[in-house]
Amino acid sequence: MLQQFDERNRDLMININGELLHRDKAGISPFDSAEQGGDAVWERLRVYGGRIFRLDEHLDRLRSSALAMAFVEIPTHEEITLQIRRTLEANGMQDGVHIRLTLTRGVKVTSGMDPRLNTSGPTLIVLAEYKAPVYDKTGLKLITSSVRRFAPDMLDPKIHSCNLIQSILAKIEATHAGADDALMLDGRGFIAETHATHLFFVSGGVVRTSRLVACPEGITRSVILDLCRANDIPFEELDLSLTEAYRADEVFCTGTMGELATVCEIDGRSIGDGRIGPMTRRLSELFTQCVRTEAKPVLD
Repeated sequence: MLQQFDERNRDLMININGELLHRDKAGISPFDSAEQGGDAVWERLRVYGGRIFRLDEHLDRLRSSALAMAFVEIPTHEEITLQIRRTLEANGMQDGVHIRLTLTRGVKVTSGMDPRLNTSGPTLIVLAEYKAPVYDKTGLKLITSSVRRFAPDMLDPKIHSCNLIQSILAKIEATHAGADDALMLDGRGFIAETHATHLFFVSGGVVRTSRLVACPEGITRSVILDLCRANDIPFEELDLSLTEAYRADEVFCTGTMGELATVCEIDGRSIGDGRIGPMTRRLSELFTQCVRTEAKPVLD
């Protein structure tokens, strides 16, 4: 589960506000809002054969998060897509690529939290790396973290912000427990998500996932629900307790970084027979077909 360095990434060109820089030379100002207080929003994208899956939806979510954060300036979809294309071309990338987009409020005239101190902005960072889906498809082990996801009245998860301390603390717990990832509960004790992905539970042929109360609006999550609708697969969005997770026939997680990945164990309980189940396999195949037909070309 620990990601490894890919030698192809040694001489990456990073895009910062349209300027292409070698990874060892790239940098942002210490007065940038991302440095000052994590005042930034982000998205992950995956490139398949010169095409990006659900690009518009990801850029919509980036814009939505920036609007909620009251950013004065937000690049258009066309402007961001151009910089993505320039970055991929500069690195000669076509396939097997993961992109992290970061949009900060910009540079401040002096250090401080007050957004009125921002004198220029925003800052757009496009980081493209060769990176395969990060999860072991044979099965992940989860433990339940003591760190809870915030409710919308504390920090709305619909804002895809760079404040990831909750997730990092949960991941630390999982690592020290010998697990792959951390399952996180909301303030009421219901399942929210893992520290980095959404979770789905299959019982009696019905696919279930948590409501969007303490977890973000996942792009891959939405695709899975759309695939269920289109293929007459019963599904529900509801509050789920840990007991319902422990007794599920199958569990899988979803996300841009890892696509679909089976969960074989939660808190020491084996899920199903500990291997990928038929519903997870079917949805994985449907997802792959969806990517092939719907990914948007970004390279000429």
